[in-house]
Amino acid sequence: MTDEEWQVIRRVMPLPGWLCGRGGNPEGYCHREMFDAVRYLVSEGIKWRAMPADFPPWGAVYAFARRWQAEELLDVLHDRLREQLRLIEGRDDPEPTAAIVDSQSLRGAATLTGERRGYDGAKLVSGSKRHIAVDCLGLLLVVLVTAADLQDRDAGVNLLSAVHRLFARVALVWADSGYAGALIDWARENLALKVEVVRRSDDMSGFAVLPRRWVVERTLCATRRSVCIPG
Repeated sequence: MTDEEWQVIRRVMPLPGWLCGRGGNPEGYCHREMFDAVRYLVSEGIKWRAMPADFPPWGAVYAFARRWQAEELLDVLHDRLREQLRLIEGRDDPEPTAAIVDSQSLRGAATLTGERRGYDGAKLVSGSKRHIAVDCLGLLLVVLVTAADLQDRDAGVNLLSAVHRLFARVALVWADSGYAGALIDWARENLALKVEVVRRSDDMSGFAVLPRRWVVERTLCATRRSVCIPG
């Protein structure tokens, strides 16, 4: 990270337990070094044991990443950064009141087996599917990963439930036709959410920028290359 990036991260970073009077020992390595190491691993797709010597020992970096993941501190950091960016972009409120949802099927490696793998007949993809909800700026709110054969309207129940639980002020959700049908009535009756389907017109051919939907599609494109920290 640059010095400017680190100053932004440092201001919103959750404090470790020992600094909040909850016990525990001080960190053995600088948080900036740890974040740089994890970012390097994700961007380069390396193995933990292939961590370059410029960073702390891979075991320490792995323990740091696992602890922050288990305690959901990365979620806290992500949410705080999103709130700051919304204000910088001119939004009056750091909390969203509307969301856009979509999904993307991804080919799975040979190690992806069992319930985690499915075949998406529409996209001709065997693997998994990620379902995301973003705000009107395209910033991530919720991510849900399922087998690729799960229909969007079925996964939408869990996706919209998570949006409602985490962002109570969201009252309107835009979606494509894959979420049409019973899900719209279910969301209105159970979550007090209005789901508005943005459809392509009959005379459209090829690629077309659709209102609202292009925001979530841009996010899916930007995050297409993703690496999960091994459990």
